[in-house]
Amino acid sequence: MAELRVLVAVKRVIDFAVKIRVKPDKSGVVTDGVKHSMNPFCEIAVEEAVRLKEKKLVKEVIAVSCGPSQCQETIRTALAMGADRGIHVEVPAAEAERLGPLQVARVLAKLAEKEKVDLLLVGKQAIDDDCNQTGQMTAGLLDWPQGTFASQVTVEGDKLKVEREIDGGLETLRLKLPAVVTTDLRLNEPRYATLPNIMKAKKKKIEVIKPGDLGVDLTSKLSVVSVEDPPQRTAGVKVETTEDLVAKLKEVGRI
Repeated sequence: MAELRVLVAVKRVIDFAVKIRVKPDKSGVVTDGVKHSMNPFCEIAVEEAVRLKEKKLVKEVIAVSCGPSQCQETIRTALAMGADRGIHVEVPAAEAERLGPLQVARVLAKLAEKEKVDLLLVGKQAIDDDCNQTGQMTAGLLDWPQGTFASQVTVEGDKLKVEREIDGGLETLRLKLPAVVTTDLRLNEPRYATLPNIMKAKKKKIEVIKPGDLGVDLTSKLSVVSVEDPPQRTAGVKVETTEDLVAKLKEVGRI
């Protein structure tokens, strides 16, 4: 009988198809009136948790998100995909913009202990900040083994076999549960939530808590100095000979 319990972190981000615009004061990017969706790597994490449940290897999948009230939409998406219940760690929008990987890792670590989960699944990175740090930091805070960039996950009793992508190819790890796994693109293809499941998700429970309820301080020691658009690419120059190329490089101070 399945006894494992899985906590899956899901982040609300600006939709990948939206063109990002920088605020006039360069304090961040424009989020008001912009379409948001679940981080694609988080979708993969949810899909993997649900597949493990469908194989009767997991008995409960819990989706958690940190941020403003709109994060409940993201949690509902996870519930429609097959998660059993949700936890919304409510953080005001202005404060949520300053949330970094360490603050989120502290929340996830406390929730993992509180819910007594056996596996924490997170996307390897979020497409808004591309930090790729939350899973690793959470594993460090919990002192749990970790398998990052997972392209295949297999439950073997009280252990987890994780195939992960590295520069030289594939590496296989065996982790003793409880453990943290971060999901990569090739782990699976997330399902689309069907209309009946979307309707069912509306009846599933979402518990709303504050960071203070977990004893977590979200104060960050980092501040954003400036956010700017990348510089426009200038036109290239054609040269006829190698000598012309060397002369041009000298002219612009490259050699």
